[in-house]
Amino acid sequence: MQDYQKLDVWKKSHELALETYRAAATMSDRQYPGLPSQMRRSAFSVPANVVEGCAHRSQPEFARFLQMAAASVLELSYHLLLARDLGALPDVAYAKLDARVWQVRQMIGGLLRKVRSDLAVAERPKRGSTTSRSA
Repeated sequence: MQDYQKLDVWKKSHELALETYRAAATMSDRQYPGLPSQMRRSAFSVPANVVEGCAHRSQPEFARFLQMAAASVLELSYHLLLARDLGALPDVAYAKLDARVWQVRQMIGGLLRKVRSDLAVAERPKRGSTTSRSA
C-alpha cells in the first residue's frame, strides 16, 4: 500500500477535479440536464481511482485502477468538449481544463507504463533458473 498523496498524478488529478467542480457550478443543470453532474462525476473518479489503486497491495490491481483513472479522464475530456460545443463552457475555461486533462492523461499513461514494465520484469524468469513441465 502506498501513500497516494505523494503521487504527482494524484495531486494534478485532484486539482483537475476541483477546477471541474468550479466550472460545472457555473452551468445551469436545467439548461444542460445531467451534464454538470457527469462532468463532476468523471472528474472526481480520476483521483478516486488512483487512491483506490494505492490501497491495494498488488501491482496488477494498482495498474487496473490506473486504467480506470485513464478511462475517466478520457470521459471527462468528452464532457468538457460537449459543454464547450453546447455553449455551456466558455472557450477560455475549456482550454484551461483541456490542458489539465491532457497533462493528467500523460501522467497516468506514464505511471501505467512504469507499473506494467515493473510487472513484466518481475514476471520474467531469473537467469539460470529452470522450470520443469510435467507431461
